[in-house]
Amino acid sequence: MVYYLRWRDRIKIGTTANPRQRLAAITHEELLAFERGDRALEHDRHDEFAPLRLGGEWFAADDALVAHAARLRGDGDPWDRYVRWFATELAAITG
Repeated sequence: MVYYLRWRDRIKIGTTANPRQRLAAITHEELLAFERGDRALEHDRHDEFAPLRLGGEWFAADDALVAHAARLRGDGDPWDRYVRWFATELAAITG
C-alpha cells in the first residue's frame, strides 16, 4: 500500500504492508490518501514528483502533489477505502 501523509508543508510518499502500525510511527497531521501498489509504484511516484523532493520520502506540498492525493482520496475517508480493499483481498484469499 502506498500512503500519502501531510505534515505542515510536506507530504510523505511511502509504502507499507501494515498501514496502521506504520502511520502510528510517523509524525504527521493528516492522512491524505492510500493507493494500491507496492515499492515499484512508490518508486514511480517518487520519480514523478522528484522536483518537489525535500529529502528522503518527503516532498513539498505543491499543488500538483496535493491534487494527485485528492484524486486518490475521492470523497471518502482513506481508512474506509483501505478497509474495503483489505476485506476484498481477505475474501479472495479465504474463498
